Amino acid sequence: MMSLITAKEYKESEFYAETEKRRQQPAQYCVPIPEKVTLSIKEAAAYSGIGQNKLDYLLRSPRCPFVLYVGTKKLVKRKKFEKFISDNIEI
Repeated sequence: MMSLITAKEYKESEFYAETEKRRQQPAQYCVPIPEKVTLSIKEAAAYSGIGQNKLDYLLRSPRCPFVLYVGTKKLVKRKKFEKFISDNIEI
């Protein structure tokens, strides 16, 4: 039969110490958005303030200058996306 441990016992455990150690370290391959070449739709939405659905719609257009297909996955070419935003008044 399993017994429950108290919060104090949990915080004193090696598992808790290892989890906290990992939580405080930055992700191994975490690259800041301004340094990335391509962005996911979610990252591009957060970066630009444009909704994910609107971005997906723009990426589906036949002459979209900032889409990159990796298989069926759509990525946003960051520099061309920034240029697209700066060149357009309305989307």
